[in-house]
Amino acid sequence: MSIGASASDSCSEIGCEDFDYYYDADGGDHFDQSPAPGSILCDPEYVEYSCLDRQQVEDLFDKIVKELIESIPQNNLKPELAKLLLHLNKWDVEQVRISLMNDSKHFLIENHIINDHSNPLQFRKPKITNNNYLPKNQIPGTSSIECTVCFELSNSSPLLHLDCGHGFCKSCWQMHIETQLQNGVSSHITCMNTNCSLICQKDFVLDLLKNQPCEIILKYEQTLFHDFVSSHPYLRLCLGSDCDKIIFCNTSKAHRVICSNCNIKFCFKCGSDYHAPASCEIIKKWLVKCADDSETANYISAHTKDCPNCNSCIEKNGGCNHMQCSKCRHHFCWMCFRDWKTHGSEYYECSRYKENPQIAQEANHLKARRALERYLHYYERFENHQKSLKMEEELRLRIKTKIDEKVHNHEGTWIDWQYLHDAATLLTKCRYTLQYTYPFAYYMESSSRKELFEYQQAQLEKEIEELSWKVERAEHTDRAELENQMHVAELKRRTLLQDFFN
Repeated sequence: MSIGASASDSCSEIGCEDFDYYYDADGGDHFDQSPAPGSILCDPEYVEYSCLDRQQVEDLFDKIVKELIESIPQNNLKPELAKLLLHLNKWDVEQVRISLMNDSKHFLIENHIINDHSNPLQFRKPKITNNNYLPKNQIPGTSSIECTVCFELSNSSPLLHLDCGHGFCKSCWQMHIETQLQNGVSSHITCMNTNCSLICQKDFVLDLLKNQPCEIILKYEQTLFHDFVSSHPYLRLCLGSDCDKIIFCNTSKAHRVICSNCNIKFCFKCGSDYHAPASCEIIKKWLVKCADDSETANYISAHTKDCPNCNSCIEKNGGCNHMQCSKCRHHFCWMCFRDWKTHGSEYYECSRYKENPQIAQEANHLKARRALERYLHYYERFENHQKSLKMEEELRLRIKTKIDEKVHNHEGTWIDWQYLHDAATLLTKCRYTLQYTYPFAYYMESSSRKELFEYQQAQLEKEIEELSWKVERAEHTDRAELENQMHVAELKRRTLLQDFFN
C-alpha cells in the first residue's frame, strides 16, 4: 500500500560538489538541511518525510478506512470495525480486503473480534446479559445474577458482556478498563474472563466511560490513537517529551528523521539514535554488549596517554587523532601510537582489527581473552569518536562565536567566514558516520566484503583526521585547501554509505 509522497533514499552517482544543505548558519540542525537542487540523489541517507499533527493523521486513517470499505462490494462493514481490523493487520488494506472477501467470519474470529455465533460484519454495542447466558451467573432458586469478579448479586443492574457472553457488572468493567489504560493498553483491552481473548471495541468502551471523568475518556482516545499510529509501518510518534507530532515517512527502513516541532533526531525504524551504516538489529546488540562487556572487563577508557617518543603525559583536548607532543614535537596517532608520517602509505592500519591465525589452537580461556580483546578494539574506537564528537561540537560553537565577533567588528560578513562553520559542521557529520562503522565492522564476518568495508572505513578515517587537523587550525588554513578537504571527506563518507547502508 502506498501512502503519501514517495521517498528517495539512494543514488546511482556520487560526487556532488554542493554541501550547503548540511549546514545551518543560525545554529539549528547541522545534518538534514533541505538539499540544494540537483544534490538530493547524491546522498544515500536522504529520504523525504513530513511531520503531521493528530488531525492530519486522523484524516489519513479515514482515507485508508474509506478505501477498504469501498473495495468490498455489498458489505455492512462499519468504519470503526474496519479501522480496528486495519490496525490489527498493520494497515495492509489488500490483506484485510482479501481476508474479508474470502471468509469474513473466520477472519474476524482470528482477530478476536467475534465468536462463532456472531454475525460476521456486525459492529456490536455493549450487551445486557440475556437468558442465553444467565445459567453461567444465575444463583439457583433466585432471579439474582452474580458478577464473577466482585461476586455481588444484582436484580436490577444487568450484567454487560461482549459477543462471548461473559457477563460482568458495569463497575467491574469500568475498573478493568481504567486499569488497562493505566498499563498503556487500549486497542487490546479484552474480556475479563481468563480464557477469553475477545477485544473490547471502541463503542463498547466509550459507552462504559460516558459518565466517567473526561480525563479518562481523553486518555483512552489518546492511547488508542497512539496504538493505531504505532501499528502503521510509515508512521512514528515523535520521541520528544511533550511533543504531539507524528512523523510520516514512505519507507520503513532505517533513516534519520528530525521533528520540525521539537527538533529531536532519531532513527525512523527503531526510534534510537541514528546509526548508519549499522542496522537497527546490529546497534541494539552492540549497545547491550557495551553495557555488559564493558562492565565485565572493568574497562575504563584512559583520558591521558604517554608520548611514544619522550613519555610525557598527554591529555587529548580536541577531536583530531593526529597528536603533537608539546614537549618533543613528535607527531603520532592517538589510537595506535605509530609515527604519523609512517602511519600508512595508503590508509590507516589502526582502523582494522587483525585476526590471529593461531586462535583456533588456543585454549578456551585464551580464546575468550582474544574475543574480549577484539571487542575492546572496536569499543575503544567507537567511544573515542564519541568523545571527539563532543569536543568538535564545542569547537564548532567556538568557531561560530568567533565569526560573530568578526562580523560585529566589521572584519567581513557572515558569508565571508561561513566556510569555517561549514567545515566544522561537516566534520561532525562525517565523524558521526565513522563512529557507527565500528559496531558494523564488529559484527561483520571475515570476507572480501569486510576487507572492502575496512578499506573504505580507513579511507574515511584518514580524510576525517585530515579535516579535523585543518578545522582546528582553520584561521591559518588556506580556504581552498580546507574546502577541498571537505569535499574529499564527504565523498568518502557517501561512498561508504552507498556501498553498505541498507
